[in-house]
Amino acid sequence: MLTADDFRDLALRLDGATEGSHMGHPDFRAGGRIFASLHANEETGTVRLTPDEQREMIRTYPRMFTPAAGAWGLQGWTVVRLHAAEEAAVRAAVLLAWQNVTSMPAPPKRSKSSPAFSRGPRKRKA
Repeated sequence: MLTADDFRDLALRLDGATEGSHMGHPDFRAGGRIFASLHANEETGTVRLTPDEQREMIRTYPRMFTPAAGAWGLQGWTVVRLHAAEEAAVRAAVLLAWQNVTSMPAPPKRSKSSPAFSRGPRKRKA
């Protein structure tokens, strides 16, 4: 069994990880991208896995992991049931999630001089 503080500690031990807030609950980011979060009830967390990683975690630890609801789950977001969690398995899942976001190319930076900002006001069609 893990607590919300245990989950938080696992996430924040990773290089460059920071805690923020998103949609009313804590999240954990690396390079500005969310790799894990804690739900407001502090009984579950979420990790950003690939769909293949998610299937393997659920197959190996069906009491600990379940897909997130809807399209999020189809993309690999995986719910961690903290009351059923084993630290080693959750540590592995959090590490995979962190690796997934840190290996992504950086998003392009937009500046005020970029084309998205340099267009004049849009004219309405009559």
